[in-house]
Amino acid sequence: MVTITEVRTRRQRKAFIEFPLTLYKGNDCFVPPLYSDEKKLFRKNYHYYDTCEAVYYLALRDGKTVGRISGILHRAANEKWKQRRVRFTRFDCIDDQEVADALFGAVEQWAADKGMDEIVGPLGFSDLEREGLLIEGFDELSTFEEQYNYPYYQKLIEHRGYQKEVDWVEHKLYPAKNPDPRLKEVCDKVMARQNLHLSNTKNTRTFIKLYKDSFFELLDTTYADIYGTVPFTDKMKRELIKSFRQIIDIRYVAMILDENERPVCFGLCFPSIARAVQKSGGRLTLPTLFRILKAVKQPEVIDLALIGVLPAYRGASLVMIDAIGRMMTEGTAKYCETNLNLEDNHAILNQWKHFDNVLHKRRRCFIKRLTPPAHDRT
Repeated sequence: MVTITEVRTRRQRKAFIEFPLTLYKGNDCFVPPLYSDEKKLFRKNYHYYDTCEAVYYLALRDGKTVGRISGILHRAANEKWKQRRVRFTRFDCIDDQEVADALFGAVEQWAADKGMDEIVGPLGFSDLEREGLLIEGFDELSTFEEQYNYPYYQKLIEHRGYQKEVDWVEHKLYPAKNPDPRLKEVCDKVMARQNLHLSNTKNTRTFIKLYKDSFFELLDTTYADIYGTVPFTDKMKRELIKSFRQIIDIRYVAMILDENERPVCFGLCFPSIARAVQKSGGRLTLPTLFRILKAVKQPEVIDLALIGVLPAYRGASLVMIDAIGRMMTEGTAKYCETNLNLEDNHAILNQWKHFDNVLHKRRRCFIKRLTPPAHDRT
């Protein structure tokens, strides 16, 4: 028999955070989030709780944890997109339909009690959280920014009545063996025609000080119509900046400015720390910190976190492509991971033709419409 328990005690919080570490122990593709970041979920002043409320459940059988799930009622997202949805996230489960049904049943009931009519996911509190269920690429190392899952998750979710809403694809980008010789010339013409220039900031602290406000304005504008995105609150911005400071390296950031020093286009990459955090289960032990420092200074892989351009400066995206290429050829990185791109976002997908690229992962967001109670049906 499966028992569902809402997470309330310290012991239950620990079990919730550590369940995937047990489930994926020894799996070479799984990359845990930072343990300290997961603990923040249970703080009353967690920066997302100004616009959201969340619930956390554990599934137990014979006193042993066999699954977990979280539900998020994102008021800002529902208001923006004119929806009545609850998001599910942090779903992890043994290969057992009874356990999965019990977990999703708990979230669905919570959503219904809140007056919602749809469940979607996996989606987090923002577009910068881990999202999407891996459905292709199970033999590939996950990036630090995204979540790995076993192949059977898709079967468990679909059997519960969930269907595809959107897919994301991920690519590995390698420096082109035969680069287009015209690319640099085209980039120079674009920059000259629109009176643009690259930021020449030399250190991370100065970069953040100069552009932290305009970066989020640019991010909100360029991602406004992207699936599932929500505006950033001031508290969210402060927390994200703290996180960025830990792993951002000015060598892997490109910011294009207009004649008034206003950002119009950006490309933000992070040195991959996936391998660095694997051994410790995401805990920041001293050896882990040394591995992270080494990975940041001499990365073998760089993760493309964000790229955005104001509509009036679309041509400047080519400059970002050129900059990403130079990040690899001038540094130690062997390739770049794109992370998630919506499968119908052709504007960004078409840019990968400038690299030798491999589509190696696909992720899916699922949706289920809740059946209203009999007295609400017409």
